[in-house]
This record gives sequence, C-alpha cells and structure tokens, in this order.
Amino acid sequence: MKVIKLRRGYNIKLIGETVRTVEQAPFPPKVAFKPTDFEGMKPKLLVQVGDEVKVGTPLAFDKKNERVKIISHVSGKVSEIVRGERRVIEAIVIEPDGKQTDEGLNLDKENFNKESIIETLLKSGLFLNFVQRPFNKIANPADTPRDIFISAMDSAPLAAEDSFILESNESSFQKGLDILSHLTSGKVRLSFKPADKTFAEFNNCELYNFKGPHPAGNVGVHIHHISPIKNANDIVWSCSVQAVIRIGRLFETGKINSEIIVKVAGSAAEKRYYYKTIIGAGVSSFIGTIEEDSRMISGNVLTGKKIEETGFIGFKDNLITVIPEATKPEFLGWLNPGFSKRSWWKTFVSAIITPKKAFQADTNIGGGNRSIVINSIYEEVVPMRILPSYLIKSILAEDIEEMEALGIYEVSEEDFALCEYICPSKTEFQHIIRKGLNLMEKEG
Repeated sequence: MKVIKLRRGYNIKLIGETVRTVEQAPFPPKVAFKPTDFEGMKPKLLVQVGDEVKVGTPLAFDKKNERVKIISHVSGKVSEIVRGERRVIEAIVIEPDGKQTDEGLNLDKENFNKESIIETLLKSGLFLNFVQRPFNKIANPADTPRDIFISAMDSAPLAAEDSFILESNESSFQKGLDILSHLTSGKVRLSFKPADKTFAEFNNCELYNFKGPHPAGNVGVHIHHISPIKNANDIVWSCSVQAVIRIGRLFETGKINSEIIVKVAGSAAEKRYYYKTIIGAGVSSFIGTIEEDSRMISGNVLTGKKIEETGFIGFKDNLITVIPEATKPEFLGWLNPGFSKRSWWKTFVSAIITPKKAFQADTNIGGGNRSIVINSIYEEVVPMRILPSYLIKSILAEDIEEMEALGIYEVSEEDFALCEYICPSKTEFQHIIRKGLNLMEKEG
C-alpha cells in the first residue's frame, strides 16, 4: 500500500464535534431534489405541482443529456417547484405519503457489463453521485473513465467520519466497489487514513494512505498525487463512500434505497449526533433546536451552502454544520489579542498558548473585499504542484493557454477553499475557479 505524506495545508479545528451515535430521524414531512446540487445540469421538468410520484419516478432530465435524470426516492405528491432568478429550477419539493410505493422499475442487478450497469444507475438516479473531471461536473454516461477515485478520509472541518458511516455496511461497500470496477478502463482507487484499518480489507480496488492536514482528504489532491489528469480528454470519475454503499445496496436488492447517514455538528447545534434519514430530507425533521442568530450550512464551513431551518440537505452532503451568525462588528477587530481565536497567520496569542485547541468560529470573515495581492502564501495550503496566484490571474484574464499550462484541468473549487480562508483580500477563489472551469469547457 502506497503511503503519501503531505506537508502543505491547514487544519481548522472547530468546537462542536458530534457524539459517535446514530439516531433514527423521523420520516421527513417534506423532501426536496435540487438540480443545483448537480454542477453542469440544465434541468427540464417532468412533473408539475400536484402530481403523484413513486419511488423511481423521473422528476427532471438534463437538457444536455436526456439520459441523465433526477429520480424520486420517495412516494407522495409534488407540493412545490421552487424557482430562482431567471426562473431557474432550484428545488422540486415532495410531500411523502410514508408508503414508499415503488414505480416497479425493472432494474437489472445480475448483468455486470458496463452498459447494463450504467442503465441501472440511470434508472435509479444513483448515477448522479458520480463527478467527472476535468471540469468537476456531473459525469457523462457515454464516457469510460480512466479511473474512479473514492476518498474515505474527508479532512474538512467537523467532517463526517467515513469509517463510522461504513460500520455495518461493509458488504454493501464491497459490492459497490465490485460494480464500479466494471465501469472504468483502469482502476478503482480508494484513499483513506492509515488509522482506518477497515478500509485496508477491501478488494477490487487500489489502496492508498494519505497523511497530512486539510485538504489531504480532497479527491483532487489524491488524483494529483496518484495519477494526474493530463488533458481535457483524460477523464476520471469520483464518488463518496456513502454513494458506493448505496450502489452496492441497489445491486444486492434490486431496489432503490434512499437511506443515508447525516452528521449534525457545530457549536450552535444543540443535538449533535449522526442521524439516519433519507436523501433530500428537510433538516427540520432531525436538526433539533439551534441557537438564535445561527447559520445552518449543508456541508462544511469552507465549501457548504447556506440553508434555512426549513431547508433540505444536499444530494451529496452528509454533514449539517451550525455556527453562530455574526450580527455586529467585532470590538477592536484585528487589534484584539485573540486568546480564543485562530488564524493561519499565527498573529493571535492563541497560536502560542493553545495551538491545538479547538475554537468557536462564526460567520465573520475578518475583513473586507479589496484588490488581490499576489504572493506565495496560497501555495502553503495547496498540496499540489500548482501556482494558485498565477492560475487565478490567468482565469481573470481569460487566457486559455495559460490556464491549461497552469493545471486548470486538475482542480475543482474545493481545492482552493483554504486559499479563500487565508486570503487577506477576501478573494472568492472558489467562484473564480468555477468561472475558469466553465470557460474551459465552453471553449472546448
């Protein structure tokens, strides 16, 4: 087993860790499927408000690839179609009837050739778990990936533990690995922490250990150090541990299983547990009481999306983070000695007296937007052979050749989240990277 040690990066240790206990959440009164969870999708509705749906009913398809559909994983009635600016479809909300009536899809769980597996995954809606690089978008079922990468070591702040989610699901995970091995011309590559010995027992995959601070758990970092992407046609897919488990269950039972495990964490959350619920569940069904003036995030504090108390968990998320909302300016600001604060810059007293202690973060960004100052600090938190400052400049200048030369095909937004965190100019690195990826795909 190959062990890869990374030095660059930064761990953000936050107060609000979760008890390692799984609680059964009540069946949610509302469930939402959000096309915005799938980068690159242009959805067209197949249902309207008032329509009855079953488990397996198509709700929308991608205009760019009609084979790719959003599939309902609950039975009930469509209660709302949420639209945003320019009438973009943001969510299809369903009120479940609790019966989980099946559409009666004829899912082939015996034939293990690539075409049959892809068709089964498309019918079940589980194909949407795959992310394709370059461009970090929903995968194309017509493509054959060179490799499939699975990260079992999320290193983001307060991230769910994949080893805990795996418990009692080992057989389904192995089945999922077996299925994935038929989809690639290369290998299924599984990366995990050296301490998680359970993952070392799985077959039909290449095993890797990564050591180091965040973003050591990012799949983009794994791809870069194991088998880098060479050009726009060098296609790899990735998916999560929980997605592999659900794919395994699908081929074990022949039925769509909507069950997922979600972690609730953060200093402003009262009940911090792992909850067993279903995909797209309304967070009000399991989140419990949260403190006043709090922000709820579907995902982690670096890359997640803000949601309301009446919101829904994202399709690929297994974490809800709740932190205090900053409602007024901080007294003294940067003049504060910072006994209970943290900074990558190590300018606070806490960096000397309590360097490893977790701290309470809020939504204050600690500064304001200003012109970006190009320097080498960003390279300290990106453990890849990439020059973040120059790549960002080339994207802003829309210099296609320079973007290619600087590694745009290898990266995604999450790989630059720490750059955004430490940036003295508060530059939106993730937004700029997304802009660059879209431009490269458009230019072909």
